[in-house]
Amino acid sequence: MRVTQAKFAGRIAGLMGAALVLAAPAAAQDAAVKAGEGQAGADILITGGTIYPGGADPFTGDIAIAGDRIVYAGPRYPHAAQRTISADGMIVAPGFIDPHTHADSALMSRIPAARLVLPFITQGVTTAFIGVDGRGDPDVAATFGRDSGRDYGVNFATYVGLGALRGEVIGSDDRAPTEDELAEMAALTHQAMCEGALGLSTGLFYAPQSYAEEGEVVTLAKVAARHGGIYDSHIRDESSYTIGLAGAVAEAIDIGKQADIPVHIAHIKALGVDVHGQAGAVIEAVEAARAEGQVVHADQYPWPASGTGLSAALMPRWAQDGGREAMLARFDDPAQMARIRTEMAENMRRRGGPASLLITRGPADVLGKTLEDLAPAAGGDPVQAAIDVLRRSEAGVASFNQDEADIAAFMVRPWVMTSSDASAGHPRYYASYARKYDTYVRERQVIDLRQFIDQSTIVPARAFSIEGRGSLREGAFADVVVFDPENYAPRADFLEPTLFSTGVQTVVVNGVVALEDGAPTGKAAGRPLPRRSRSADCPAP
Repeated sequence: MRVTQAKFAGRIAGLMGAALVLAAPAAAQDAAVKAGEGQAGADILITGGTIYPGGADPFTGDIAIAGDRIVYAGPRYPHAAQRTISADGMIVAPGFIDPHTHADSALMSRIPAARLVLPFITQGVTTAFIGVDGRGDPDVAATFGRDSGRDYGVNFATYVGLGALRGEVIGSDDRAPTEDELAEMAALTHQAMCEGALGLSTGLFYAPQSYAEEGEVVTLAKVAARHGGIYDSHIRDESSYTIGLAGAVAEAIDIGKQADIPVHIAHIKALGVDVHGQAGAVIEAVEAARAEGQVVHADQYPWPASGTGLSAALMPRWAQDGGREAMLARFDDPAQMARIRTEMAENMRRRGGPASLLITRGPADVLGKTLEDLAPAAGGDPVQAAIDVLRRSEAGVASFNQDEADIAAFMVRPWVMTSSDASAGHPRYYASYARKYDTYVRERQVIDLRQFIDQSTIVPARAFSIEGRGSLREGAFADVVVFDPENYAPRADFLEPTLFSTGVQTVVVNGVVALEDGAPTGKAAGRPLPRRSRSADCPAP
């Protein structure tokens, strides 16, 4: 049975206006598993689908689930089940793992329906990483919902972020930390790692993190390394702003080497006309490091346009020193404004010109318009149009800045996994996994179906040591997606970025059905996934 759009919309409305049906707590689910040990039968049987188990060849067969675990994955389950879901003609895969998202606000929301994170569930994403780009709250226990009573639609892990650390200890100033301040940031990193942070994330492209020198980052990465963490980075330059794409990749690798920590390059890309065609050189640098025994991998979202703030895209970093109020004050200083205009024009050029920057978040009268569209009202000057928007709001933009040949070159590498970089105003929140399948598997055949599934499941699970997830095997957590290979496709685009994708029929999260016949059930069975520190210096839980 395929759900109609009307049924889907009705189910969404019901979730927003009524109390949610919540999943049994983890302890109760664990008890159910133990109670069922040694007994025939299962709670849920997904039968007759083409199963891509993650890291292995597909087969036609059954997946049986008891409690929150898979108890059978094979050609034919020999016992009965309380509930049977037919997957004839469907693809059955592990729930997708998204290693780079900005779903923090949804997961931390006071609104239960928001915490279901339906843009993910309707694509088959069952696990997400937050706290990326250096934004991870040092209070990891609070992020994981300690004593909050929150429930979640998806599983999630979180980083501790350099930007959050700097903001708490230094503020937004362009300066190095004092010795005491660096020690305080290191102590906060240690605490966050003890509370279950995945590692240290940075957004070295963004002010005030861009003010951090490499040595500062290495000091904090060493703390994360002692706990067995990961160094995740939106690198300092994906284009030609400062040290260049090649220099930024080299810096990330060097930080990993100095700190003896695995390196993850976030949303790998060659951004802007100055670096189109440089994917090969980046790949060569990463694979040279890997050949020497260093752990380096990356994620990639399947879109030619990135999503960022208008000031991040165009404003020089020195003009952002001190935060937004200080930036706006510089707009009223003629000498500084002349310099700002010159650098903004150059940044606009490297991103492909005013037609390549589409306003996706901000004042209603500019939404869906490019800076080229807004230029006539600013005397024909797109730089002035950008300044006029920034005076009103820190707008968001979709920046069309990538070349398809570079996208494909990164996508086929075995160390590059699928991600969304999900953020408001960009269709990647609602459609990244559906678009990757529809565009790069079906339409362009850049990768095949198994590569897509592996890059979205077992590859991130192994890279980040997410135990028990990313594969369909006996004993694994029951995170499962069933989708129609003929109809799995995106609906969201840059003008309507909040349309749900189609084609996913069933999603199971920790043994609980979250999507049934293509419509959400309202059940929230996701869990926080704190990373277990290997440091002996952490207090006993």
